[in-house]
Amino acid sequence: MARAKKRGVAKRGQDNRAKTAAKKIAKQAKPIELYYWPTPNGFKISIMLEECGLTYVLKPVNISKGEQFKPDFLKIAPNNRMPAIVDPQGPGRRPISIFESGAILQYLGRKTGKFYPSEERARVEVDQWLFWQMGGLGPMAGQLNHFKHYARETLDYAIKRYDDEVNRLYGVMNTRLKDRPFLAGKYSIADMACVGWANLWQRQGQDIEQFPNLKRWLETVKARPAVKRGMELGMELRKGIDMKDPNVQSVLFNQRARLA
Repeated sequence: MARAKKRGVAKRGQDNRAKTAAKKIAKQAKPIELYYWPTPNGFKISIMLEECGLTYVLKPVNISKGEQFKPDFLKIAPNNRMPAIVDPQGPGRRPISIFESGAILQYLGRKTGKFYPSEERARVEVDQWLFWQMGGLGPMAGQLNHFKHYARETLDYAIKRYDDEVNRLYGVMNTRLKDRPFLAGKYSIADMACVGWANLWQRQGQDIEQFPNLKRWLETVKARPAVKRGMELGMELRKGIDMKDPNVQSVLFNQRARLA
């Protein structure tokens, strides 16, 4: 009778441990929330999540409707720009929200140990090309796109200024890729940061044939299955949106400070 009672206690103990383990697994499986719109900046994070095989849930932020200004989103991204993420399993197993695509890429790289090396010299190689994109390729290509396609008046000086700068930056990439397959040697978050912008070379009015090393790199990166999935994410959300609609442009452009 005593042995039967002990077996019952042991079994309950095993059941409780199993339930605890199951709850722990379920807690670990909580998906990362991706606040996103299908743009070159959004692609950076969707690609990284796909490359790392992380579970995530899409939280569309329709920038054409001004959803980036909603109070709940501003708690996550105070600069009212996507992408942003909320990781329920952040440091110390506590939730963390992160805005700015470069910071998100670095965080996910540290979290997973993928595409962002831990050795300092290799990490510097990645960081400098990541920040090159953040401070150069993205902003310059974005301004060129604006003045070529969305400005209400044609400003030849502005178009030429940004056209020349994007062309120069493409030349920098082309030279860098002359003797290595990827920007930092090995495929990394630096490549993920650049691919969405370089993919718009035709819209930017650039001739990709002038940059054979860049062309080879672009084709190689875009052929990766995770990159394809990341760059296709949410594309259907953009259907029917007229970027030249004055109401849409009033939301996207010429915004000034919104004081609390």
